[in-house]
Amino acid sequence: MSRSFLPRRSASEAVAAAATRRRAAPELVNPPLDYAYDGSFEGLLSVLFQVYDRKAAPNSIQPLGAVQGGLFAQPVEVDTDEAAAARVWDGLLRYMDKDARTRLFHVFLSEDANRELLVFRYADTAMRAGRDIAENYSDDNVRRVQRLAQQMYREKHRMEAFVRFEKTSDGLFHATIEPDFDVLPLIAPHFTKRYADQRWLIFDRRRSYGLYYDLHRTDIVQFDADTAPQRRAAVSATVLDEREPLFQVLWQAYFDHVNIPERKNMKLHRRHMPLRYWKYLSEKQPRARPFQPINNKRPVQPGGPALGAGGQAQG
Repeated sequence: MSRSFLPRRSASEAVAAAATRRRAAPELVNPPLDYAYDGSFEGLLSVLFQVYDRKAAPNSIQPLGAVQGGLFAQPVEVDTDEAAAARVWDGLLRYMDKDARTRLFHVFLSEDANRELLVFRYADTAMRAGRDIAENYSDDNVRRVQRLAQQMYREKHRMEAFVRFEKTSDGLFHATIEPDFDVLPLIAPHFTKRYADQRWLIFDRRRSYGLYYDLHRTDIVQFDADTAPQRRAAVSATVLDEREPLFQVLWQAYFDHVNIPERKNMKLHRRHMPLRYWKYLSEKQPRARPFQPINNKRPVQPGGPALGAGGQAQG
């Protein structure tokens, strides 16, 4: 699971990478090896650097916490090297455009069981082809990368739409989510820009980490299992602002009043707003007050003139 954003690089490194001539990847002539890394994206890029430095293809690439060594061979533990990671990240632009490179980052965040080998195989195929392979749909790795990238984009879009903040007594707006994929690094720019005037925290309950914005910058923050928020009710009962229940009632009332019962289509509704998100949506919680239609229209008297826009009589 990623705990950082994309590798940083200086302007000089970017210029040097762009100016470097495209060349074929080294032949991997040595016996394949098992590699282990710290689970970060920079760590995976460091593994790719070591693959070509050692000229040994990977049998497997596993996070350290999930390593399963063989009877006679132990995996090679690769330390994260930010300089090597940035060099690999920049070097990928010689063989693919920025969108294709970003898709590899999305594949990593997808937490797919074979994500590490998939990133390696895609990058290696592009380097050996000497060109962008994004439209080579006859290649199984290309198709798999495209599918995962599409799923990540869909989940990112849903999280940007379905996050519901609650205000705490100290002025912090917090939200709890459980996305299918690790999308927090992808939604950080959206919420940083949209809610730049307030402190907020978005907590990923499934992965026990979150994004925290302090009015100046957005950071990734870790939570211990004992201190991480577990239930909406547990948080609401202890630290919420005293006006938060009113805010929720107002939001639910707005949701109910804009709803059109005659156009109700639950099948379509569940497709656009899957059930797994409902427990964190204010509008899907039990109503503290029963819904009452707004009676703000003057009844038309029998035989009297009809009322048009603005309450003016129509002749």
